Amino acid sequence: MRAWPGPNVPKLPGEPVPLRLFDTSAGEIRPSALGPGAGMYVCGITPYDATHLGHAFTYLAFDLVNRQWRDNGFAVKYVQNVTDVDDPLLERATATGVDWTELAADQIELYRDDMTALRILPPDAYVGVVEEMDMVVERIVELDQRGAVYSIDGDLYFSVKSDPNYGKVSGFDTETQLALFAERGGDPDREGKKDPLDCLLWRAARDGEPSWPSPLGAGRPGWHMECVAIALDHLGMGFDVQGGGSDLVFPHHEMGASEAQVLTEKWPYAQHYVHAGMVGYEGEKMSKSRGNLVFVSRLRNEGHDPMAVRMALLNHHYRSDWEWTDQDLVDGQARLDRWRAAVSPPTGPHAEKYLREIRTALANDLDTVEALALFDAWAREQLTSGGSDDGAVGVMSRASDSLFGVAL
Repeated sequence: MRAWPGPNVPKLPGEPVPLRLFDTSAGEIRPSALGPGAGMYVCGITPYDATHLGHAFTYLAFDLVNRQWRDNGFAVKYVQNVTDVDDPLLERATATGVDWTELAADQIELYRDDMTALRILPPDAYVGVVEEMDMVVERIVELDQRGAVYSIDGDLYFSVKSDPNYGKVSGFDTETQLALFAERGGDPDREGKKDPLDCLLWRAARDGEPSWPSPLGAGRPGWHMECVAIALDHLGMGFDVQGGGSDLVFPHHEMGASEAQVLTEKWPYAQHYVHAGMVGYEGEKMSKSRGNLVFVSRLRNEGHDPMAVRMALLNHHYRSDWEWTDQDLVDGQARLDRWRAAVSPPTGPHAEKYLREIRTALANDLDTVEALALFDAWAREQLTSGGSDDGAVGVMSRASDSLFGVAL
């Protein structure tokens, strides 16, 4: 599947700082990729309503990871999927009378446009589930051969107890797991299951639903196995970062890790589990089910600078839960204007100290709030007293581009 065009990432002078990230499974901040390469898998959109600010906040977080690794000189392999066949997509297509493939194609194109406008670095592999269907089926067959699969009326389930490391990603107790599983697409109460938490691998064909022929019988895959098949195919076991929103910790990332660990008889599936916070609006989490969405495309169509939107999102730490207001965009535009004014003169205050401190802040679990404040300090010094360093403006302009992804 085609991704989107990527902006050039300028090289910066000075010494980079190794990135340390909070690992959900470990419950602490620790060093991320040790190089020379770095692999990252980020769960992508289900293309039935894209791209709201919750999406943008998540993909911006992993764009920053990508940028910090590149600043450290790593060869980055970034993989992102598209869940281009799933219940929410099919339900929206039915409700609107649009063919599900047309709806997916339309929303994927909109997402590409939004990511381009926000200057999100594209994945090296942008993969739709439909195009990887044979690989998904192959992985389910392998799980079956390992004795981790059973059938209920033709639907195939993964036995979570087949993985001795099940539960280590989230650390949640059983009561919490059951509640989240029911809330987030699971079926803990289905009759015939060996364990309420066992998850669907293959859904047998139903009338009116798309299905694919396979050795498993006609049907379509479950959500978790889709990502596992794509990640293992493109990155292999033990890659550096599994990323997504915090609502994916359980069941999606927990179940996916267990499926991969049983498949490969290795642990862990990923070295780091990194999760972005939830963005709220009008008092509740921004979500499609609630309908309280602020779309990037709407803001763009209203004439707002995508860099101001990016600035507004950067002003919240990636792990924080927060609520979007109109003031966020006002503040983002004001900061963007200050920075652009600061890089307009030909000379400026010495940049080396500021660049070193910005790198250090971002290397500390992507502390964008502190890093923005440090750039603000340079801009304030420039706008109040100026400076005589011929190279400072160029360095800071490139730092804004390279590290923050903000084009001045």
